Amino acid sequence: MRSYVVGGAVRDGLLGRPVTDRDHVVVGATPQDMLALGYRPVGKDFPVFLHPDTHEEYALARTERKTAPGYHGFVFHTSPEVTLEEDLVRRDLTINAMARAEDGSIVDPYGGQADLRERVFRHVSEAFAEDPVRILRLARFAARFPEFRVHASTLALMRAMVAAGEADALVPERVWQELARGLMEERPSCMFAVLRDCGALARILPELDALWERQPPHQDTASAPPAMRVLDHAAARELPLEVRFAALLQDLDRDPAAGLQLVMAVCKRLKVPNECRDLAQMSARERDAVRNAMALPPDGIVGLFERCDAFRKPERCVRMLQACACAGHGHPGEAARLPQLGQQPRLQDLEQQPRLLRALDAARAVNAGEIAARCADRRERIPAAVHAARVAAVEAALQDVRD
Repeated sequence: MRSYVVGGAVRDGLLGRPVTDRDHVVVGATPQDMLALGYRPVGKDFPVFLHPDTHEEYALARTERKTAPGYHGFVFHTSPEVTLEEDLVRRDLTINAMARAEDGSIVDPYGGQADLRERVFRHVSEAFAEDPVRILRLARFAARFPEFRVHASTLALMRAMVAAGEADALVPERVWQELARGLMEERPSCMFAVLRDCGALARILPELDALWERQPPHQDTASAPPAMRVLDHAAARELPLEVRFAALLQDLDRDPAAGLQLVMAVCKRLKVPNECRDLAQMSARERDAVRNAMALPPDGIVGLFERCDAFRKPERCVRMLQACACAGHGHPGEAARLPQLGQQPRLQDLEQQPRLLRALDAARAVNAGEIAARCADRRERIPAAVHAARVAAVEAALQDVRD
């Protein structure tokens, strides 16, 4: 019985990156052997055990055979006779098909170290084509390691998979899971570039794929659309997932109403979590109001806040403003600075989103409870009175800046 650290922990260690999770493969053991040593079983489809002390995962070496379309159609086989090389050959990329023995030596039967040096994503074997999730995983790795390129043979294999309909077998929950992880990587635009290059983006996110076809006449359709620069800017600012997702989708169509419908379709199809869905829809709906904030009168600004439920959920409104601010970075020279909630902008920065933040601070300072008490005899007047007070507060705050 021998155990090895495998996969991402080996890859990241060789790249000098932090290693947080370690997966292990055990060769020459049976489930009974693991139980006798105190390991706790957790695997459903094949034997995986938790170490009694470290609680790290230890999987018995296994082989697999595809029996049906999609990524659920596999039969796994484990036995003490399965070798480490047989286990590693079923993995997706050579850089993920390395192992580190207990003495620290690296087992690299498929050239993972060479591909790390060359910064190449290369599939280990033709078994890559049996699991469509691997297309998403490779694209996600491209967002994490933007200096890597996809090997020509692997890209050809991915294109063949898409043409064969393998990408159509992906369930929405798994697509969202991989996309969400990729959105949080260093340069998420690389994920979408890979998905488009192999044809998968048109199958899983046709609304986004269409942006490449909407490029101005002086740019070819191979050039990244502004949405990709917007997304990378959101990532560079280390904004949360819901802001990155909203920033990505806010310009799916030049017409805001049509764009909102497209965002709603994406969220429904991918079963996007409520927090991300709501912010994406709000950003698409209000994008023009935010971009034209300098022309909005106080009454229009308060109306915007009311539509966004900003007085109950101010942080979500700020997230929406952050997503809209990122859009300025889709076109060079249009960037807008965005302070945090409660932080007063300098005079020279008071435009568009910062203007709205100042207005939001002023409107939120209105004591709605006091107004309601004064109007207790005529309750139907309360909403109008609160609205009027907020408009007056916003007008005064913006007048102070002009003065």
